[in-house]
Amino acid sequence: MPDIEFKSPIAHGPVSAPDGSVSLEDETSTTKVVVRAATGTAAAADLGVPYGQSRLRADGTLVCGTRPGEWTLFAAAGRATEVAASVDTDGFVNVVDVTHGRAMMRVSGPKATAMLAKVCDIDLTDDMAPDGAVFSGSVAKVTCDLLRSDWRGEVSYLISCERSFGNYLFATLADASTEFGAELPTGLDIH
Repeated sequence: MPDIEFKSPIAHGPVSAPDGSVSLEDETSTTKVVVRAATGTAAAADLGVPYGQSRLRADGTLVCGTRPGEWTLFAAAGRATEVAASVDTDGFVNVVDVTHGRAMMRVSGPKATAMLAKVCDIDLTDDMAPDGAVFSGSVAKVTCDLLRSDWRGEVSYLISCERSFGNYLFATLADASTEFGAELPTGLDIH
């Protein structure tokens, strides 16, 4: 079977404010593997991250407790086969590579939380969504999985949605960034 060339649904490059207060980047090429495992399986014990939390494994894979009995594993691009193979599939366990089926973007910077508040009604304060928190919600009316994943010493969120909404969500977040000084790339306009 031939390899499928990866193509992001997001048509525009990164967006950022000149002062660095907020930035938006396409992270769609990140490996994304979903694991559903029954309690008592080796996979559930090995993943071991409670619902709503995340942890970084020694191999660089980020394990997120996405839902009860479900984990999403994020890793560098091109590692889907390796990440999926690292899961013990004995018992009632399902492992699915969703890299091609989900768009993902990163919102970072001191104003990232304020920018997301414009399009998301989730309480993103540090006590409700600390670094490592995993949750689902509506962002610009798109159902998304979110991970607070502080990066380079700044507040940062990874936002994942169905692939078909990726370009719309990226454009909407870029538009919300303009209040904080970001300039939209040529051709990116939602109005």
